[in-house]
Amino acid sequence: MNPALTRPRSVLFAPGNRADLMAKLPRSDPDAVVLDLEDAVPNTPEAKAEARIITRDAARELVAAHPRLNVFVRINAPLSPYFADDLHALTPELAGVVVPKLESGAEAQAVATALAAHGLSLPIMAGLETALGVWHAQEIMAVPAVAWAYFGAEDYTTDLGGTRLSEPSGTPNLEVLYARSRVALAARVAGVPALDIVVTRLNDDLVFRTDALQGRALGYAGKLCIHPAQVPLCHGIFGPTPADTARARRLLEAAHAAAEAGRGVMTFEGQMIDEPMLAKARALLAQAEAEPTQAEVGAQSGNHE
Repeated sequence: MNPALTRPRSVLFAPGNRADLMAKLPRSDPDAVVLDLEDAVPNTPEAKAEARIITRDAARELVAAHPRLNVFVRINAPLSPYFADDLHALTPELAGVVVPKLESGAEAQAVATALAAHGLSLPIMAGLETALGVWHAQEIMAVPAVAWAYFGAEDYTTDLGGTRLSEPSGTPNLEVLYARSRVALAARVAGVPALDIVVTRLNDDLVFRTDALQGRALGYAGKLCIHPAQVPLCHGIFGPTPADTARARRLLEAAHAAAEAGRGVMTFEGQMIDEPMLAKARALLAQAEAEPTQAEVGAQSGNHE
């Protein structure tokens, strides 16, 4: 598994019934890809059955051809009539399984038990997309099998009986701000990376950047993507930039010099510095060192295109 997934910046989806689109997923170098058997596949038994076969084959091919790529499959929700059969589309080589619309810790544990019954020990990316899911976010993420989580705004507002407003042009959408914040907070308490909401307006970089910056400000590790062009935007916003990295190094060097000189209080570039700022700088450098560079990723994947 790619070590960058300890804090994924981008997770790119493709329909589980489209082998052509799934084969193209690695081209934009996302941190992870999801082959979707849920929303992206028509809600009929015939369509779901065909997609399972296509997805299983595509997942194996992606894992074999792109060993640094984290490949997930999103199955249907536990209460769906398709859930049990979807488990047959999963293979041990996957980085994990995406489970939408989880609503309790008991339900998340039941999914882990069902996976184990199929001989699978896959970690779960929990979808918090309903009122109950958001309300029980912390207990869901406390289940040991849950390694990541995401907030789904569209399904949440539908379940709540609210209205999804147009995507932002500068201020957060207030109809999901509470739930978006609650999921991010619960994820931090549980120590689970959380992924931010989808931006459905394509070919509008400003809207995507604005929404992603809001997600980062709330504490999200990265964002769900539904178009390859969104991936590099995610990496620019959620990943440390060279300027961020350079500043963090300067800050830590200045702090070390201050400690050597016996100064308990220090300023850096006109700002009073305290321990939380130093901890953030150390975490940023650790993230930068853990993530492969674009050149490294390209070397791993470019030969397989």
